[in-house]
Amino acid sequence: MSNRIVAASATVAAPAEDIFELIADPSQQPRWDGNDNLDHADQGQRVRAVGDVFVMTNANGKVRENHIVAFEEGRCIAWQPAPAGEPVPGHVWRWDLEPNDDGTTLVTHTYDWSALTDESRLAKAASMTSEKLQASVDRLSALAGQ
Repeated sequence: MSNRIVAASATVAAPAEDIFELIADPSQQPRWDGNDNLDHADQGQRVRAVGDVFVMTNANGKVRENHIVAFEEGRCIAWQPAPAGEPVPGHVWRWDLEPNDDGTTLVTHTYDWSALTDESRLAKAASMTSEKLQASVDRLSALAGQ
């Protein structure tokens, strides 16, 4: 199953709190999405706890409900996307932030599809590479460093 978990990391020249705001506010996510998969999310959906759900419209026009499954303010956020009104199919997007003493932050972005069983989603999940995740980390780094 290890090939069903991909990750990318980088040290970002910004405080963890600033980076986290760009991730925890869904309306900001299309700005740093390295997959160019996200179109928009309405303002006012800032994530604050496990159990929160934010709604995102993808570039293909499909609406996704994103169920927060891990949350620690300024440090960790993870969600399971699902088509609106449907159960989660079993994949997880996760961000972990580790502040460094010098004001930088180690940022790790992970895509885990080890619990995904929906045959129709497997090919797309398998196409997710660490390079694609790194593109999101790099865009996030550029935004946070402004």
